[in-house]
Amino acid sequence: MNPVVEIVILIVVGFIAGAINTIAGGGSLLALPILIFLGLPPNIANGTNRIAIIFQNIFTTAGFKSKGVKTFPFSIYVGISALIGAIIGAQIAVDIKGETFNKILAVIMLIVVLYMVFKSKFKHINDLEKTTGKHLWLSIVLFFFVGIYGGFIQAGVGFIMLLILSSVNNISLVKSNAIKVTVALIYTFSAIAVFIYNDAINWRMGLTLAIGNSLGGWFASRWSVKKGDGMIRNFLIVMVIIMAIKLWFF
Repeated sequence: MNPVVEIVILIVVGFIAGAINTIAGGGSLLALPILIFLGLPPNIANGTNRIAIIFQNIFTTAGFKSKGVKTFPFSIYVGISALIGAIIGAQIAVDIKGETFNKILAVIMLIVVLYMVFKSKFKHINDLEKTTGKHLWLSIVLFFFVGIYGGFIQAGVGFIMLLILSSVNNISLVKSNAIKVTVALIYTFSAIAVFIYNDAINWRMGLTLAIGNSLGGWFASRWSVKKGDGMIRNFLIVMVIIMAIKLWFF
């Protein structure tokens, strides 16, 4: 393929994937097939995509911060917990058939959809964020398991983080997304170290894809703050349904 065409494809796809990852999740469902289409083996495509995700989350975190969305120190607490979990998860061999796991994950995705649809109908106006005391410790424990899950599988981890932050901590979807990308930034470093150690990264493609992911993440983070929870919820529902269908049938 013409190198210029390849660069354009990677940047455009990266931009779309970065925006999807920031607003909801599942952008890698687009990026990974493109990397494989461009000639990378699946394991190399996986590692290469993580480079783009690292840069995407750096710019996305900056985008949320520029709009006044503050997540410190809560995001650091749960992020470190997820990092420890991810280190463990990268070493675990899961004794479950891929097809069975995909169907289980599809059901989890649909539970996320139902929760997002019905939560707004029952949420009280005066409900406050629950990020201290027992709710903080519960989140730290849950994000440890999120890290384990994300460490060896990754698919759908953003949706699970949004579900925890929204249900356990009563945090708005806008702020939950900001926390999500910060946590992903922290724990992805452990995964990227494994790929680097095993020489499973195409740096040229990864850094090119990262340009698009970073731009998509930056613009999507600022745009989502402006649009608010309603838009994020609708977009999230669509993306979760798409991912659930893919996991169940393909």
